[in-house]
Amino acid sequence: IDCHTHICYVGSRAADYAMRISGKSYLEIAHSGGGIWDTVTQTRSATEDELVQLIAKRVLLHLQQGVTTIEVKSGYGLSMEEELKQLRAIKVANEQTEADLISTCLAMHMKPKDFEGSSTDYLNFIQKGLWPILKAENLTHRLDIFIEKSAFTTNEGEIYLKKAKKEGFKFTVHADQFTSGGSEVAVNCNALSADHLEASNAEDIERLSNADTVAVVLPGASLGLGLNYAPARRLLDAGCCVAIASDWNPGSAPMGNLLLQAAVMGAAEKLSCAETFAGLTYRAAKALNLNDRGSLKAGSLADFQAFSTKDYRDILYYQGSLMPTKVWKNGNSITK
Repeated sequence: IDCHTHICYVGSRAADYAMRISGKSYLEIAHSGGGIWDTVTQTRSATEDELVQLIAKRVLLHLQQGVTTIEVKSGYGLSMEEELKQLRAIKVANEQTEADLISTCLAMHMKPKDFEGSSTDYLNFIQKGLWPILKAENLTHRLDIFIEKSAFTTNEGEIYLKKAKKEGFKFTVHADQFTSGGSEVAVNCNALSADHLEASNAEDIERLSNADTVAVVLPGASLGLGLNYAPARRLLDAGCCVAIASDWNPGSAPMGNLLLQAAVMGAAEKLSCAETFAGLTYRAAKALNLNDRGSLKAGSLADFQAFSTKDYRDILYYQGSLMPTKVWKNGNSITK
């Protein structure tokens, strides 16, 4: 289960990568015309059918690696029309692919550069204009918001999520990626999960340990940005429920290989094989509020994989190079 992806996008951000390895920061790249807005511009140029095809192509790669449930965010539209186009594409892709796609509206990825008004104006615009359509078309019951200096403040995040809760939405938060603060909002608002957490401090970790909010760590972003991993070991030792996801996106985590990322992070953070596998399965299911998958037990979906090895530890030991020989979804073999 990959409980955090952004695979509904168009284009490459290789230019961002080149700037990053030359020493430019995330904010410097964004200010120079790169970053999220670059992908927004490219994604807006695509038709819904083109987005469906791109999603399906990426889903197939995940299926080949044994990932059968995939959360997919919007967030590269950042206008009423374009966010709906993304979410409709995700809905169609879910109907056409063999994986289960769990859609999330991330219209609050950043305030669009072409939106005339404040961040609060944009928040109200999304709430009053987009939310009713999400419900009417049954596009998603999940929302996300990026709380960070380059996106939305903790106060804006708390206002948005409290309104979302009143409207019956479930939600997650991009939290503590570069600065602390977002995870506190996530816990205060009873978010399903707080995702990233690279900048979480001791107080943040303690707060998460006393909450039902799942801590989702994203090693792909750390690899792509050259930053420290989220403190998975400290989170687990504190008693947090820790899931591991790919953050597959064109800017910071273009790899998309969930098993490789989990294995590398496990080695860096000293996670046991059991802790890593739990983060990829039933804890990831909890982050998505799914009780019917993530473990092999009576009543659960029969989603599982077979690997050609006599030792389960080889799956992580080979760091993503040992691929499943067979994959089952709902009890049916989907191996090509």
